[in-house]
Amino acid sequence: MAHLVLDHISVHYGNQAQPAVTQASLSVNSGDFVVLVGRSGCGKTTLLNAAAGLIAPNSGSVTVDGKQIKAPGADRAVVFQNDALFPWLNARENIGFALKLRGVAAKERDAAADRLLALVKLEGFGSKAIWELSGGMRQRVGLARALAAEPDFLLMDEPLGALDALTRERMQTLLLDIWAANNIGVLMVTHGIDEALLLATRIVVLAPGPGRVVRQIDAGFGRRYASGETVRSIKADPAFNQARAELEDSIFEGEAA
Repeated sequence: MAHLVLDHISVHYGNQAQPAVTQASLSVNSGDFVVLVGRSGCGKTTLLNAAAGLIAPNSGSVTVDGKQIKAPGADRAVVFQNDALFPWLNARENIGFALKLRGVAAKERDAAADRLLALVKLEGFGSKAIWELSGGMRQRVGLARALAAEPDFLLMDEPLGALDALTRERMQTLLLDIWAANNIGVLMVTHGIDEALLLATRIVVLAPGPGRVVRQIDAGFGRRYASGETVRSIKADPAFNQARAELEDSIFEGEAA
């Protein structure tokens, strides 16, 4: 089981008066779906970037299986809100790009790309140009590209934020399907309270001024979906509405003050 740990990390950007994040700790294991929520400026993306190795904390440590992270690595794949696909490559070529850099033969990487296209429900779209795909389809290609390296952890920064409501709901269930089938560890940033509740096995609530972890909440609605319950049934459960109210209280606690 892979183990990603952020231990009392603090990050201070340039001339800012206070740290973007201070003394923040969290962990993600294989099979966890951890979601970061909180008001704007609380350090969600900073924590994700530290986990990815894109930034180095000023203090504290980020480790995978006890080894300190100093840079991005194939064990941690990142998906951003902007799909960041190469427009001059088709869907299959985008997915296989990292494999090409590793020297994987064309036939093998095309087979891997087609398998991943099927995983994200895009069978038959491998030859499509990126501009021919909808926003939701492009995001699925980006997700498949992230999975091509078979990472231990999938790190996602508002990956569904730019999608319309209906496409976003479909992508939420796709993420749950992929997570459940691959036993991958997920760390995700979202501003959606319902989205956090539906997806997460654990929700990490952050507060700004400076950014810090104020609460960690175990959640089980995503596991209920993975066990066969429908999203409609889960969201109709009074327990879901109660959890939503409690999460909102945690996020906005002290805001008036």
